Amino acid sequence: MPELPEVETVRRGLAPQMTARTVRAVSLRVPALRWPIPEALSDRIQGNPVHQVLRRGKYLLFEFASGWMLIHLGMSGSLRWVGPELAVRKHDHMDLVFDHGILRLNDPRRFGAVLWHERSSGPIDSHPLLAKLGLEPLSIPAQQVGQWLYEGTRGRRSSIKAVLLAGDLVVGAGNIYACESLFRARIHPATQAGRLGLARCQRLALAVRETLLDALARGGSSLRDFVGSDGSSGYFQLDALVYDRAGLTCRRCTGRIRRIVQQQRATFYCPACQH
Repeated sequence: MPELPEVETVRRGLAPQMTARTVRAVSLRVPALRWPIPEALSDRIQGNPVHQVLRRGKYLLFEFASGWMLIHLGMSGSLRWVGPELAVRKHDHMDLVFDHGILRLNDPRRFGAVLWHERSSGPIDSHPLLAKLGLEPLSIPAQQVGQWLYEGTRGRRSSIKAVLLAGDLVVGAGNIYACESLFRARIHPATQAGRLGLARCQRLALAVRETLLDALARGGSSLRDFVGSDGSSGYFQLDALVYDRAGLTCRRCTGRIRRIVQQQRATFYCPACQH
């Protein structure tokens, strides 16, 4: 599933192509993905310019005068900027046509989403899918994120890995990046969240930020389907410190990386470094 670095990589690729450009036509080839695509979407955006291309958590937000189009890439979705000569393929579910190219959404599993938030309904952050999201670790100082993480985990008995995946305190640390961040912070993934002191929360907040920045610099991670808006793959997974390295030697010590399952997700960690 594309996580924050992958979605931000796509946003950075699309923003120069779409900002202040007018949508000339909209082609919707399916009525629904995870949820129904709003019937009035074409009327809302066709003939109107894109004001901004934003991101909140794993959601891409395309701002127009009358509101925002929200896109989530689900498990296997991709947004690519293509030329008109590129033929439509299977699972190409939506095109936004501009004078100089096409934004094309492909989603084989159809777990993604294309939604609309009317400006008259309030600010975009009030949308039900965004309202309960946690802090953005790339736009807020790590010290502030660490304090928030500490305060938000008091009394929480779930593991710190589960708290990171939940996204209600801090967004962006999906499975790969949660494993990597916890390794950098030297925190065992099964540690009860409420047992972390302020110092370890501060250390974890900094580790999350550094991990996400490193992933961004490498174009994200391409494990299965993810590609950027230009079709290129990410390669952060090639330099991962623990993720998918079960049985291999730790890059920090001489121990062996282990794999456990938490909430039906694989977790990788070094028992010597993380305790």
